[in-house]
Formats: sequence, C-alpha cells, structure tokens
Amino acid sequence: MKSFIIRYIFIACVILVIPRYLKGISVDGFTTALIVALAMGFVNSFVKPVLKFLSFPITFFTLGLFSLVISVALVYLVAAYVPGFTVSGFIAPLLFSFSVSLSTSFVGLFLKK
Repeated sequence: MKSFIIRYIFIACVILVIPRYLKGISVDGFTTALIVALAMGFVNSFVKPVLKFLSFPITFFTLGLFSLVISVALVYLVAAYVPGFTVSGFIAPLLFSFSVSLSTSFVGLFLKK
C-alpha cells in the first residue's frame, strides 16, 4: 500500500510539471493532478485493453500507428471526466501519454509491488 501511494504521488508530480513544457495541457493543481493520475491508471487498466482488442484490425493495417490514436483518445477521455484538466491538439496529449508512461516505468524500477 505504501508503494502504491508513493507511485501515485510521484506520477501526480510529473503530471503537475508536464504542462510547464507542453502547450495544450493544463492542470489546475496538485489535487487535480492526483485525480488525473488515478483516472489514467484506471483507464489504462480497464478501458485500453478493450479498445486495443476491438481495434486490432485497424492497428494491424496501420502497422501499430493506430495505438497512438488510442493513447490520445484515452487522455481526452480522462480530460472529459476530470474537472481542471484540459487538453487540446494531438501532439500534446501524445507526448503527455508518453511522459506519464515513462515516469510510471521509472518509478516501477525502484518500488516493489
């Protein structure tokens, strides 16, 4: 439980810092960043596998590039449900998704489950 809390606080800090470097993403405060971190975790755990399964033919024909569209769509989905988190464009949410994924992997290297 302790590593779960540390992981999500670190990811929330990353989510809070990302808008300083990416135009098109805005987060109102730390509480919003924490909610976004939890929502992204939920969406990536439950919604993303279903979307990847349903979109397999399209992903196959585009040689995997459609998975980038799915990542952007999931960031927009979280932005639609979390007040204080706004997203615009295509590149900004794509880079946001990559940044959150990299930070999650980085934290996972140091924390045990």
